[in-house]
Order: sequence, then C-alpha cells, then structure tokens
Amino acid sequence: MTKTLDFSDTKIAFADKTDSELRWSNLLFSLMNNAWLVRLGSRLANWALRVNLPVEGLVKKTIYKQFCGGETIDEVRSVIHKLGRSGIKTILDYGVEAKETEEDFERTAHYLAQTLEFAREDEDIHIISTKFSGLFRFGLLVKASSGEALTPEEQAEFERGVKRVDRICRAASESGIGIHIDAEQSWIQAAVDEVAWEMSRRYNQGRPIVINAVQLYRKDRLQFLKDSLSHARQHKYLCAVKLVRGAYMEKERARAAEMGYPSPIHDTLEDTHRAYNEGLAFCLDNLGEIYVCNATHNEESCRLQAELMEARGLDPGHHLVATAQLYGMSDNLSYNMANAGFNVEKYLPYGPVREVVPYLIRRTQENTSVGGQMSRELKLIRKELIRRRREGA
Repeated sequence: MTKTLDFSDTKIAFADKTDSELRWSNLLFSLMNNAWLVRLGSRLANWALRVNLPVEGLVKKTIYKQFCGGETIDEVRSVIHKLGRSGIKTILDYGVEAKETEEDFERTAHYLAQTLEFAREDEDIHIISTKFSGLFRFGLLVKASSGEALTPEEQAEFERGVKRVDRICRAASESGIGIHIDAEQSWIQAAVDEVAWEMSRRYNQGRPIVINAVQLYRKDRLQFLKDSLSHARQHKYLCAVKLVRGAYMEKERARAAEMGYPSPIHDTLEDTHRAYNEGLAFCLDNLGEIYVCNATHNEESCRLQAELMEARGLDPGHHLVATAQLYGMSDNLSYNMANAGFNVEKYLPYGPVREVVPYLIRRTQENTSVGGQMSRELKLIRKELIRRRREGA
C-alpha cells in the first residue's frame, strides 16, 4: 500500500491546475518565502484595515485567492466540486474569528447554520469547521478557562454561547455533517474542551459529528488525548479528534515569558514530532472507539499514517480515518493520498475578505515560520512547471 504513495509526483499533485494557476502560485509563494516581507505585509494589511483603506480588491486577487474559496457559499461551489472530482472532500469553514458582541456571535451562528444547509445538499462536503472565539467573547473564555468563578451575568452569557454551539451541533447531527472544533490559545482552550466534550457526549452516538482539535505541540495534549478517550468510554460516545501540531507557538511562548509561567509548548521540534506520532498511533490502536483526522502538512506524518494503517490491516479508505490539509497548500500530500484511496479533506475557508484577513495573516506567518514549508511548496510547483515544459503537457 505505501509503495503507491509518491509525494514527489507533481503530475498527480497539480493535475487540476492550469499553467497560469501554477505560475501565479509560484509568484505568490516566492514572495511568501521571504520572512521579512511577510512581516511587513502583515503589518501593512492590519494598518490598512484599521484605517478603513479599500484594500479588499487587492487582497482578494492575491493571497485570498490562494487560500480561500470565495466570499459567499455560492462562490465556493466550483472549488468544492473541483476538489471532489479528484476524490477530495471539503471541510468548509466560515473563516471569521475573535468577535466580541452578541450580535456578531449570532451572525456567525447564522452563517454556520447556512453552511450546514449548503453542506447537506452537497456530497463533496461532509464537515464544516468553526472556532469558539467566533461564538463566545474571548475574555469570557479566558475567565472560564482559568477556573475562576463566573459572575451570574457571565454565567448567563456563557450559557448563551453553549446554546449557540448546541444549536449548530444539533443541526450538524440532523444533517449527518461533522463539525470540527478548531483549537485555540491555551489560555482559553480549557473552556473550549469542556463544551466540546459535552457536545460530543450529546451527538457522537456512533458517528463523528463533533470533532475536537488536539494541538500536540503542547506538552499536556498527549495526556489530554488519552483523557478524551476515557471520557468517551465513561459517557458511551465515539471519541472524535483532529490531530494537529499547533498554530500559536510564538504567542504561547511570548505570553508564558511575559507572565512568568512555563511555556506549554514542547522545547524542541523533535519532542513535538514524537508526541504527534504517539498520538496518531494511539488513535489507530483504538479505532472503533476513536475517529481520527490526521490534519498535517508534514510528509512523514502522512507516510506514518499509511504505514500504521497497513501494519494494522486497515483499508486506506477506512471510514474512521482521514487526513486533511489546507486549501492552497500541500497538494502533493492531498492529491497523492486521494489517488491511493485514502480519505482526504481540504480545509476551505470562505467569507468576506475583510473578515477573513486575520486568518490569512496568521496562515502566512505560521507557514513562513514552520521549517521550510514555503520553500517546499515552491520546489514542487517549479518542478511541475519544468515537467510540463519538457513534456509539452
């Protein structure tokens, strides 16, 4: 089985990309490969939005086009079906986060419900994604996670947020659509986990409806993964998790240093890899009680998934195992694994350009700082452009 996986096969990886699309990606990733340019561009984009400069058009034609499907559900339809023709499902994400008012939270909940209605009618979508920071006030999540008692007013506010989440999860269950609960900063994650576990108890009855993200660059998350399975066993539901390395390393370490507590992040990249691999093996060892999404851009993690599944006699398309990558990134992993029969998903954000910019800035910063991701993307794109020129493809 693993012999069929060749992550350097760019012909498969970019089969649905035109020459002009590849040349555009080559230019964009060339710019993003420059760390100081990314930092400057991020600051300029934030400033432009803060002073209400009309930059949406420029953003939409550049970085937004690479990493997002469109501003509305109708706009993303063609992208979803293009992925579907290559055997890749879509994780559809309304990419708005970190809101602060009840009106904003209700608007986000409305869009998520709308997304579920759309997903129900499209066989190429079987999961949507959300962040609780788009449904709860951030400061409230901080306090709830700290263990400090909430005031009666805060408790009522928190319960309104839980009802919003329950409304969405119930609709997801009725539609047969999964919902990823994205991981957040460690100082709000405890509250996120508490609600995610409760929603899992209510709705993961034999199906992976509520899928909670586990950031394994945190020192405590491997134990949390094991605790998640124990909780599921105790309350008799399917434990559903999305394994990721993590998305807030620089913020986590900076806050820990500023506030004088030990960093929650593993001291070395090797420790993170070790925890991730152990987590993936743990999930596959307990398949049937666990659904796992191996959400990674790491080639070795994808290869490990294939090897572990083969060693355990699991079919590549086992219904309780998936792998996922971001739209616009790591097509060599997504398309080659889909071609080999694995369940593959692409995380596809959509939403108004101005609202999605924080996600885009975070995405460029993360992938510029993660060892060589932009360079790998560039190398593969250029390899395919050269192949096409030589073969006249």
